[in-house]
Amino acid sequence: MTRKRRVFEIDLPVEDDSFPTGKEAGRRGPMAAAIVETADSTRERARIEAEIRAENDALAKEHVRLKRAGLIVDMIPLDSVDTTKLVRDRNPAPDPELAELVDSIREIGLSNPIRVEPSDGGRYELIQGWRRLSAYRRLRDETGDSERWGNIPAGIAARGDALEDLYRRMVDENLVRKDLSFAEMAQLALRYANDPLTGETDAEKAVAILFKSAGYQKRSYIRAFIPLIERLSNILLYPHEIPRALGLALARRIEEQPGVIAALEAEFSGWSDRSAADELSVLRRFSGLEQATSKVGARLGSSPDGLSEIEEDGSDLGAGQGTSGARARMTFQLERPQGKAKCTAANGRLEIRLGRDFTAVDRRRLENAIVQLLDQID
Repeated sequence: MTRKRRVFEIDLPVEDDSFPTGKEAGRRGPMAAAIVETADSTRERARIEAEIRAENDALAKEHVRLKRAGLIVDMIPLDSVDTTKLVRDRNPAPDPELAELVDSIREIGLSNPIRVEPSDGGRYELIQGWRRLSAYRRLRDETGDSERWGNIPAGIAARGDALEDLYRRMVDENLVRKDLSFAEMAQLALRYANDPLTGETDAEKAVAILFKSAGYQKRSYIRAFIPLIERLSNILLYPHEIPRALGLALARRIEEQPGVIAALEAEFSGWSDRSAADELSVLRRFSGLEQATSKVGARLGSSPDGLSEIEEDGSDLGAGQGTSGARARMTFQLERPQGKAKCTAANGRLEIRLGRDFTAVDRRRLENAIVQLLDQID
């Protein structure tokens, strides 16, 4: 007996070109799904990589900008810092104020990094910070602690700055931070003009380049000291101690009487143990300024000090200025353990400037000291 097959009627969907043949709607095969996921992942990775590259480019540009400005600071070895590219504006004689800087760095550290420029072989050229570098080297030598004092914080500038700009930065920083003498500034102008790497050979024109930030009057004084330093630098031990009035008077006397140079050379010959006061006393005698200060001292009823600088209304004696009716001012310097004490005496004013905090002195003790000073003067 034959079994009949039951037939069911099935309604098939209307044929549509958009319906994927052989696949159910809304589903992909394993291979297609993997391809789509890989493509999406690749696009996302490319987007992230593009963002990272853009961020790195921005950081690199900012790094270059900060480096050129000398704002990238790192600890570098003291022995890797050279000081040959720029001729320093410091006198080779011992700096009495360096001890204060050493003590300050020892107690509270270095608040202002030095500035250097990379050179060959992993070394650096000093641009700014001669005294800070010297203080670190002294601390290392005195303590023997190379771990603490063998490296110094330094702002590392990018290469490529013009030599003139580097000199200007060094000079401007020192004009602000330290009272350089006119002799030291004149010496720097001479060294700049003699530097074969600079584009200027005239020392007087070098003054306009290096001391552009200084006033006209100050630049004229520096130029006046240039011939003095040129002719006496090999004779004098303390040219940086020459005050302005004495330097101008001496330069004028040498110009009028060139034989003064030979006389000074004979005077100082074999006198290697002379002090700064000794040297200044001789220079005053040969400059003719000693006679002028004696006249003013007699008018004031006092004797001029060998280290004094007498001025009238801001003008230097011996520069063709008269004394009648003028208000005199006497300035001089005294060596103290804390450094140089700069004293100024004028009509109604006595001023002492010294690198120490007088507010830290007990008031009663300070008053007694001033009373004793005034009693001795009277």
